[in-house]
Amino acid sequence: WGSGEDGQLGHGDNQHLLLPKKIEAFGQRVVAVSAGLAHSLTITADSSISAWGEGETGCLGHGEDRSNQLLPKSVEAWAQ
Repeated sequence: WGSGEDGQLGHGDNQHLLLPKKIEAFGQRVVAVSAGLAHSLTITADSSISAWGEGETGCLGHGEDRSNQLLPKSVEAWAQ
């Protein structure tokens, strides 16, 4: 919940939320979460890392793709 201006809430839009809402995009159990001012990251039970929110500064770890991500996106460099 909170500001969704850059997609950092992970619900596929830029809406602000006043109450917690489950992110539906995960198939695995999330074991760790980190949230910055405009981005969020998770680690799932299978050790996959996903990041979403503001990608402009490269903080999402998606390489040359510096677009904002409105939904969790796998950090492919970690999977290799």
